[in-house]
Amino acid sequence: MHDKHRHVREIIGKAKHIAVLTGAGISAESGVPTFRSEDGLWKNFSASELATPEAFIENPRRVWQWYGWRRGEMLKAEPNSGHLALVELEKRAKAFHLITQNIDNLHRRAGNANIIEIHGNAFRNRCTSCRYLFSDDTCDFEKPEPLPVCPECGSPARVDVVWFGEPLPQRELETSLDVAAHCDVFLSIGTSANVYPAAHFPIMAKKQGAILIEINLEQTELTWQADFSFLGKAGEILPKLIGL
Repeated sequence: MHDKHRHVREIIGKAKHIAVLTGAGISAESGVPTFRSEDGLWKNFSASELATPEAFIENPRRVWQWYGWRRGEMLKAEPNSGHLALVELEKRAKAFHLITQNIDNLHRRAGNANIIEIHGNAFRNRCTSCRYLFSDDTCDFEKPEPLPVCPECGSPARVDVVWFGEPLPQRELETSLDVAAHCDVFLSIGTSANVYPAAHFPIMAKKQGAILIEINLEQTELTWQADFSFLGKAGEILPKLIGL
């Protein structure tokens, strides 16, 4: 094991409160597709045309068809060794919070429990009227009949994710900021670190005295501020850092 890996492993092992931020990179290792499909039904649409409140008002069936397709693609993916390493880290840590920008539910499927989903979850619906939340893994994107409705009040439901032009959910945002302010080790994994406000979390943690560790395929705007930076796949690096 390299000296840097060993040193970080010791730091993580002694940490009192570990915070983690994950982005699309860790899901990409499981084969989760990006917003835009390279072929098929959705090749002529961009996310900005479908993942908006306006698109849902104009054509809710088309938006639900798209999310049905996306759910099906996400369910084809399995948690990778990076996800599983974070599950083990949660078991070992004295205090642990996982902030994720991903909506694919892979962290929950892997076994993590203390998750803050700042962009929502594609497998959860939200009532457009009373805001009741309920799980849904329906993947019939060709003919979603009938469109999902709230089981509590019967109003139309939408997928519980943050769309373009919408703010992050206030409770999740406030919790994430509090976690960043009070952790002593912060890991930024598979994220470009240029989408705010999520990109502010590791910066805030660093300013509050936390040791900042970055794992990413490429250097980011965060790299020069990190105490330790590892270039590569989370599925290969994370297990080494926690001793798996």
